[in-house]
Amino acid sequence: MILVEHKLGHLGDPVWQERAGQARIDPLVLEQWEAPKSRLRKASENGIELAISLPRSEHLYDGDVLYYDAAQGLIVVARIALKEVLVIELEGLESLAPHEILRASFELGHGLGNQHWPAVIKGSTVYVPLSVDQKVMASVMRTHAFAHVKTRFAPGEEVAAKLDAKEVRLLFAGADATPHHHHDGHDAAQAHDQHVQHDHAHDHGHPHAHHHHDPVA
Repeated sequence: MILVEHKLGHLGDPVWQERAGQARIDPLVLEQWEAPKSRLRKASENGIELAISLPRSEHLYDGDVLYYDAAQGLIVVARIALKEVLVIELEGLESLAPHEILRASFELGHGLGNQHWPAVIKGSTVYVPLSVDQKVMASVMRTHAFAHVKTRFAPGEEVAAKLDAKEVRLLFAGADATPHHHHDGHDAAQAHDQHVQHDHAHDHGHPHAHHHHDPVA
């Protein structure tokens, strides 16, 4: 077991590009939810066991050099394929009246919450990891037709570079655990209520009454 307490560099650095030309690259392939972790154990593709124990303020990026053995001509490199991220720009809200900002923010939060999508806000931008098919997420955003916001999809690596380690963990570590479904409008609110109550009954092993509410006009 090889202990990795700090990164040696990045494969894109000139010094490592030169070394890589004379060495064998052994990828340590990480899932999206593993990449934000500062501590984990995993084997490389060639079976080298690594115990990664980085400072809490650090996380792994694709191409990070984790281990180098000059004698054997071996470099272990992190390989991470982050999913795309839905980027929601809120700058358009800044020119609105305070009550309009509150309404727009509430509607956006309610819409994202109904989908059970994790999100991170940085400045005036909201980042939502790709939890379902991109077409589904785009369709949900079009259906809600949120006013005064702009949306686009960006590579996970591009977004991760703008966030600190804690934000990266929040954004990517929980994405694969997100329920892969979506709801729309008032039906979404009712489905959400029923879903939560149903799960609650199972968790505690005894039934609970299911209450149904008519949507507010």
